[in-house]
Amino acid sequence: MQFSKDSFYMALHDRLAVVNPLRTVMLDGATRPAIVVAENEPVGLTEAQPNVFYLWWGNALPVKGQSEGKRPMLALEAAIFYHTAGTADDASDRGRTLAELDLELLQMCSPASTAKQDFTQTPAAPLGTNLLWIRPAFEALAVKDAEASRSGNAANLVWRKAKTVVFYFPEVDAA
Repeated sequence: MQFSKDSFYMALHDRLAVVNPLRTVMLDGATRPAIVVAENEPVGLTEAQPNVFYLWWGNALPVKGQSEGKRPMLALEAAIFYHTAGTADDASDRGRTLAELDLELLQMCSPASTAKQDFTQTPAAPLGTNLLWIRPAFEALAVKDAEASRSGNAANLVWRKAKTVVFYFPEVDAA
């Protein structure tokens, strides 16, 4: 399953670098495309930064009608969270900025496939299968009061959650 998680993340990572090369985040002193797999970061990671995509993995389940055989197709739930206060000091453009983030996520997820690779070696080794996923489904936005990082004034942050499902074949045979 880890190869599938890594391959999906790296596809989004590489695509974000093309879609918007300026959308970056600095973590542990390194600047990189602004997509973070929460489970791969240190436990002491501070609160979520604005304008950054946070990927959280859910359950992996067999796909109905595809669970026979030595390597049944599996479906892995994924949720992507992000928020913004916009770019204006008064946060008046936060809706536009959220729409930009929504569009970037859709662009990163298209096409809805990538080759599964082993990223534990350099260069990454192809594993001979592909991942497929469904188009992200956006949940209604949420508004939360927080301190604006730039001005110190109270501002409303807008938050979004999008869900997708990644389909893959496991690397090992089922018992």
